[in-house]
Amino acid sequence: MPVSLLTAEQVRVAERSTGELLANGTLMRRASHGVAQVVVGRLAATGGCYGRTVGIVVGAGDNGGDALFAGAELARRGIRVTAVLLAPDKAHPKALLAFGSAGGRLGTELPRGLDVVIDGVVGIGGRGPLRPTAAKVFAGVAPSTVVVAVDLPSGVDADTGVVHDPAVRADITVTFGVRRRAHLLAGPQCGRIVVVDIGLPADHEGDPDVAEEYAPGEIRLQALTDADIAAAWPVPGAHDDKYTQGVVGVIAGSHRYPGAAILSTGAAVAATSGMVRYVGSAHAEVVAHRPEVVVVPELSEAGRVQAWVIGPGAGTDDAALERLRTVLATDLPVLVDADALTVLAAHPDLVIGRDAPTLLTPHAGEFARLTGEPVGADRLAAVADLAKRWGATVLLKGRITLVAQADGTVYGNDAGSSWAATAGAGDVLSGIAGSLLAAGLPPIWAGAAAARVHAHAARNAASGAPIGASDLLAALRPTIRELLAP
Repeated sequence: MPVSLLTAEQVRVAERSTGELLANGTLMRRASHGVAQVVVGRLAATGGCYGRTVGIVVGAGDNGGDALFAGAELARRGIRVTAVLLAPDKAHPKALLAFGSAGGRLGTELPRGLDVVIDGVVGIGGRGPLRPTAAKVFAGVAPSTVVVAVDLPSGVDADTGVVHDPAVRADITVTFGVRRRAHLLAGPQCGRIVVVDIGLPADHEGDPDVAEEYAPGEIRLQALTDADIAAAWPVPGAHDDKYTQGVVGVIAGSHRYPGAAILSTGAAVAATSGMVRYVGSAHAEVVAHRPEVVVVPELSEAGRVQAWVIGPGAGTDDAALERLRTVLATDLPVLVDADALTVLAAHPDLVIGRDAPTLLTPHAGEFARLTGEPVGADRLAAVADLAKRWGATVLLKGRITLVAQADGTVYGNDAGSSWAATAGAGDVLSGIAGSLLAAGLPPIWAGAAAARVHAHAARNAASGAPIGASDLLAALRPTIRELLAP
């Protein structure tokens, strides 16, 4: 099932629900042990622990307490641990005592040449950038030093994922019980996420019962796993034929600029086993690349479809407006992308209030045209707001792709890299998502599943080197095969 990513307040509610475990310090001891184990694992993988050096940057409150207790455990293992207290009079007293008793050292700055630095400055309650004193300490950390953040890198907002300047950039973030929103929204800043089970009302990667914490329309951020997507991906059954598996219609490209048409239809063919129809002046070029696609030059000649993809390279003139108007007037699912989004920005009434499923797939620039203002730092709030106001599902592209539907549900996916940031990659994404719409997936699932498979395909195609959209398309079918493998 999808993994929920919680707000800071929801995490606090989950912690308070443990009662005595929170009050008697059990949660903190479990959390600090988890941090220590991650550091030990990292050191053990690179030459062992004894005699290695670890620095801790300690703020006030429980986050600093977690770091100090972890430092005490590391010191007892023969690791040389030095802590810098940013607020000595506010350091967690019991943790500070344990740290000193274990042989931990205090300093006004971190030693040079450390193997690991633990960020224990602020946790999920932190707001804004690093304060100057903390920023100065981290500025002296060598690039080769592994940075382990406790709960969340300091300087990152827990709920919005906004990365302030300056902020800690972690190689590993150790969090407790459940994931926080920023672990997805600020994924590149967090590095690898390790979730430690400390006894919250959820298992290691589970979803606590927080449904009652959401008001109607409030944002609920979730992430699909590969297993979720594999279970939902259309696979032909014993009695399926090309029509029952979904027929997607694609309106894209032109005779002069056929690339978008070729990429979109190629992705649709690769993604599912149904049927692809193409409408547009690039019909000869499309069928030359994909003879299985049924092509016609005019929309009036198109046969029946179960969903439409419209927009990639399709133009923004009056004829494009009329095609968009005609498609959106149907009761079929429609994916609107690229040029069609530019047309739609001037005619939002074509979508607002539409009863049939609608999936908009803008990048940041197209999003700004739709809304009249930049996306801004809080991408989650921005995409959820547009989906609510327009009554459509909105897929906001980026390294972190967010797919929001009008009721406040948002699915997010961290691509893990930016290899897919290449011309034509959006056309491939549209073809994948459109074919999933035609197969019957709800728009939010079609968008989120397409985004994740698209990201995996980019990774597989790249293998550490730049790619073009044609490479991404070629990697799509092997990627789906890998995903669906038993």
